[in-house]
Amino acid sequence: MIPGVSSRRRFSDLSEQEILALAISSEEDDAQIYRTYAQRLRADFPASAKIFDGMAKEEDEHRRRLIELHRDRFGDTIPLLRREHVAGFYARRPVWLVENLGIDTIRDEAEAMEQQAERFYRKAAAQTQDASTRKLLGDLATAESHHGELAEQLKQDHVDQDAKSEEERAAHRQFVLTWVQPGVAGLMDGSVSTLAPVFAAAFATRDPHQTLLVGLASAVGAGISMGFAESVGDDGEISGRGSPLKRGIASGVMTAVGGLGHALPYLIPDFWTATIIAFVVVVIELWAIAWIQKRYMETPFFRAALQVVLGGALVFATGVLIGGG
Repeated sequence: MIPGVSSRRRFSDLSEQEILALAISSEEDDAQIYRTYAQRLRADFPASAKIFDGMAKEEDEHRRRLIELHRDRFGDTIPLLRREHVAGFYARRPVWLVENLGIDTIRDEAEAMEQQAERFYRKAAAQTQDASTRKLLGDLATAESHHGELAEQLKQDHVDQDAKSEEERAAHRQFVLTWVQPGVAGLMDGSVSTLAPVFAAAFATRDPHQTLLVGLASAVGAGISMGFAESVGDDGEISGRGSPLKRGIASGVMTAVGGLGHALPYLIPDFWTATIIAFVVVVIELWAIAWIQKRYMETPFFRAALQVVLGGALVFATGVLIGGG
């Protein structure tokens, strides 16, 4: 397997039985997510919690109908197939992160979930030949589109009058999916993964020029790898994450930037001056990543800082120990 290339199945290669199995597992996951949202909102937003309870029950009904169809066509044994097994399939936010989401973010998440599910069912229906299967998948696509009306009700109940328009929210959400998330992942990978080779080379050679060459090679190589992996791993058709080219550019460029940040100081001929500046740049990079995660990805700042800074410190220490040894 080529490094960075996903080994997951392509959606177009799935059989009709596998499409049904994927739909069943997806409905199970979405029902659980809606129940988690309902539990999170019940104390402060009981009306919204009831809406999510109803959406969870409807997903349960979808799952029941899909299982009945599978039993009629293929028997009782349902293949184990989940979202993570299919390349380009939309991903769901882990349910344990819901504790950190506000009502506005939960509403946006629910709306995006329904749009993704509708796209999936329409694409799945177009890929099936059996009439009963195509009819059910088409009916479920229509049902998922109606869930958008419930999300709209949440908007009317809880969004202030001066809230941004739906188009602006959709554009912002797409911007985050297409540019911010791949960019943050790339910046984190470039900043952290290149720490060890750069500082190992620095302390092993005490030569700024040699260290610069190692840093440039690490940063550019990591940028190409991350950009390629992001662009080929998800075509965006079902996940709704946007153009793979844009996501690949965002991931690749930010990965390279993250690595170059602490490599370029070694243009300075004095070793210790360059190393001190590179260390300061590393600190700035790691705190910037934590801030971006809080600003765009709803991650609590101190949790993000702990994860990023601690991970970066460990990698940095590894590079110094190896190079100094």
